[in-house]
Amino acid sequence: MVDQSELAWRILSRKYGATLCYTPMLHAKSFATSEKYRNDMWSSLDGDSEQDRPLVVQFCANDPDLLLQAAKHVVGKCDAVDLNLGCPQGIARRGKYGSFLMEDWDLIYKLINTLHVNLEIPVTAKIRVYEDYNKTLEYAKMVLSAGAQFLTVHGRTREMKGQKTGLANWDVLKFLRENLPQDTVFFANGNILYPEDITRCLNEITCDAVMSAEGNLYNPAVFTNSTNLKDQFPRVDKVLRDYYEIVKNCPGEASKIAMKSHIFKILRPFLPHHIDIREKIVKIAPRQDFDGVESVILEVESIVNEIFERENIDELDKITIGELELWGGEYRTVPYWRCQPYFRPVNGITGDKRITQALKEKQDEVKNISKEEIINESKIDGSKDLKRSAVDDLENSNVKKQDV
Repeated sequence: MVDQSELAWRILSRKYGATLCYTPMLHAKSFATSEKYRNDMWSSLDGDSEQDRPLVVQFCANDPDLLLQAAKHVVGKCDAVDLNLGCPQGIARRGKYGSFLMEDWDLIYKLINTLHVNLEIPVTAKIRVYEDYNKTLEYAKMVLSAGAQFLTVHGRTREMKGQKTGLANWDVLKFLRENLPQDTVFFANGNILYPEDITRCLNEITCDAVMSAEGNLYNPAVFTNSTNLKDQFPRVDKVLRDYYEIVKNCPGEASKIAMKSHIFKILRPFLPHHIDIREKIVKIAPRQDFDGVESVILEVESIVNEIFERENIDELDKITIGELELWGGEYRTVPYWRCQPYFRPVNGITGDKRITQALKEKQDEVKNISKEEIINESKIDGSKDLKRSAVDDLENSNVKKQDV
């Protein structure tokens, strides 16, 4: 994640159940050549043995030598180095890295193999898929042959981003899992809205682990093992306070730079109901204005505490589970004072409704095709019956002529 899985957020995510964390996507050239960039993005506590392990440090790169130089700076402070081949953002297109290396398999091989041969810690890679399953399989095999010791696959194509994100394709992930060598360590990524989706993904794909990016940013408890719904969707005031107390004790700049963005995401369901707080957050400069952040958190705490003092709070604070959807899971209805997934709206229609509508249309299309096939088969069968009848008539006619 670009600038979003910095030290403070990783510590918070581990508190809520994450067992393995990745750093933000670090720019290999800048990390290798700029001491200021390294100091801003990497602190003395990053990779700390007690607070920040196991840890994978993720780089984007298009130069094998610079990637190796960058990776050497984190040896001893992490458990693996990852090459990000999945970033679909415009900045990756301009810089020629992330998913925009998918046309240059030779370069990808050199990037991974250079680390594999010269680095004393494991190398991994995260990729996106092609529309063509077999091409995706050959791509994954190439990445593994270059030296990647495990593979993370995001079940979306490069074009599926922003308002075109859509549903990740678990079928192609399952296809890869079944056709790659059985000893391949395989991580799946995509469609993780709720904690139950992690178990569902592990069972359906038989992968070794499940990664969540956006789902985790809006609800760090997406990784919880608890079956209690209220543990799965913690109160925004509690998460916000936990996160802020961690940030205050994190050295370096990365956690402070990311704080405002995280506050907006944690409070995403809350802010439409309290617009005045949104305006206060906008005015905050987190790196200098910790008092401003503290005042916002105190106000959020006051509002949520007032809600929980109401006599009908048991009724108000209910979390309901919807019907089983075509994509395999159920949507939840969660009170706005609790963390919850974000469904990106397009033309006023949120992502959950778009996906449900698209799957229903696809299902109806399949049903219509099946009906047409049945009708066509009936026509064929009918013509066969008609032909048999004509033959029978002709044979009967011949018999009669012979009799005469």
